[in-house]
Amino acid sequence: MRSLTIFLLLLLAPSVAWAQTHGLFEAPQGQLSAAGWAGFLDTRFMAESIGALLMATGLSVLIAYHPTTPRTVDTLSEADMPRVYILYAFIGAVIGVTVREFGMVVGVVVFGLGGLMRFRTDTASARNTGRLIIVTLVGLSCGLGLPHFAAITTLFAFVLIYLFDSRPICRVRISQLPPGRVGECAQVYRQVLEGQGCKIVGEHKSFAKDRIEFVFRLPRKGTREGLNTCLCEAPFDVRGEFDWEVE
Repeated sequence: MRSLTIFLLLLLAPSVAWAQTHGLFEAPQGQLSAAGWAGFLDTRFMAESIGALLMATGLSVLIAYHPTTPRTVDTLSEADMPRVYILYAFIGAVIGVTVREFGMVVGVVVFGLGGLMRFRTDTASARNTGRLIIVTLVGLSCGLGLPHFAAITTLFAFVLIYLFDSRPICRVRISQLPPGRVGECAQVYRQVLEGQGCKIVGEHKSFAKDRIEFVFRLPRKGTREGLNTCLCEAPFDVRGEFDWEVE
């Protein structure tokens, strides 16, 4: 995959250089927004940029939170994918606005940066990769003389991250349950989770291993420590060993 990325960059570079030389990437007269700090006074660009980011976010929500999505959730990463979809749609809108203002050559630059981050940076999760791309685009916007758009992007991303991370995705695996009572134990722990305001998005029972797993969202004011205390207060005859994972 890395060799393919390098190959595409080498393939596109001569075409981009030729097109830039012949002025094919230049924006029409009057289309570029005011560069530098004066851009904050460009109300047309500010309104259009905010509208593009809002529309991209709104449309991606329709796909990310499709009514059938919870039925296919089986792992913690799958449960967290709707937020990743929205972040990447937001990233796409940021790239689109930047390319519109400065031409297609910027798209090739972003493509190259994306390949570098993908293969040279270990971010451990798709969510962290999304944040890495966002801050890179913010820096790119600043360097291109669009501080106003960098400010819009940062503010928009800040709000999205706040909304997403205020209810983190968690998984709790409860093992060593009393043999033959997995279904009963699952009902007890499900009631505890729902009673604490958690939204369960996935549940898996392993009758052969006497184990159950729940994937859920924490309530906005809840903590894993407080929830773990509540789970440990379940009746003694249905207690098991807890193993947590938080995304």
